[in-house]
Amino acid sequence: MNLSFTYLFGALGSVLLIAGNTADAQVWTPAEPMSLPAERHENGMAAANGKLYLIGGRGERGVDEYDPKTETWVPKAKPSLEMHHFQAVTYNNEIYILGGFTGGFPHEKPLTHIQIYNPVKDEWRTGPEIPADRLRGASGVFEYRNKIYLVCGIQDGHWDGHVTWFDEFDPKTTTWTKLPDAPRARDHFQVTVVDDKLYVAGGRRSSAKTKEFMNLTVGELDIYDFKTGKWTTVEPAQNLPTHRAGTTTIAFGKKVLVIGGESDKQEPAHREVEAFNPKTGKWETLMPLLQGRHGTQAVLLNGKVYIVAGSANRGGGPELNSMEILVR
Repeated sequence: MNLSFTYLFGALGSVLLIAGNTADAQVWTPAEPMSLPAERHENGMAAANGKLYLIGGRGERGVDEYDPKTETWVPKAKPSLEMHHFQAVTYNNEIYILGGFTGGFPHEKPLTHIQIYNPVKDEWRTGPEIPADRLRGASGVFEYRNKIYLVCGIQDGHWDGHVTWFDEFDPKTTTWTKLPDAPRARDHFQVTVVDDKLYVAGGRRSSAKTKEFMNLTVGELDIYDFKTGKWTTVEPAQNLPTHRAGTTTIAFGKKVLVIGGESDKQEPAHREVEAFNPKTGKWETLMPLLQGRHGTQAVLLNGKVYIVAGSANRGGGPELNSMEILVR
């Protein structure tokens, strides 16, 4: 029997669960580490060597490292430039940042070079140049079979220039390859891979140019099959149930989880967690976040999903440093 739960908060901050009627009995648990990271949003996060690394965000933000064994956050090195609106990826136990922005709203500038963080040395270095004709930020970025991929995004901050581009970067040879364009443009979203297929869900077409900041959300789910090299789009009935951007997306238990986000429908950041099941071809409603948030990145570590930081309301704040964990 599948059960869900509704959160009730007691006077002592404890969480009570009441059986309900959603797809999975997965529980978000509030974390109370010995120390907390810096508040931030529009940041990324990645895992390396058994630890979590919270990176970037609006303003000049350093790295914060989380050790699950000691349950402590420790500040680490700052990059040489401001970086935000990116999805961090891990390759060879280093963290790669690309497909993001630097600078201020609304004409943020795309990062021109890959930025690489070495957690062991606690050092940043500037990596290969990103092709000038493929620069954009707020893109989906992921690692698959020792190559890094970059999909969609927007060229001119929140202003204009939405693209459908799909690119492959080979870290061994530092070469770039253009792949078939995605079916539609979107920005402010993240992506994941399950069983050799890329899942692209959520996001919007940001347009400060027309003062349509958050309402041009994208509901379609686009899927790229690495075995066939072709894109498909699910039927309209299986669009993302809650349209939103600023989401984080992660594979968990062979399902595609779309977590949190922001939209023009409400002031608070979204708490929704919706999962696409590739076996059934349908979306399922999972336990919502304890704290609605957008502009951050969930990471899988030791079989658990961690989410930290982000913004509690749509737009730029208040910034968070709270942490919660999804456990099966």
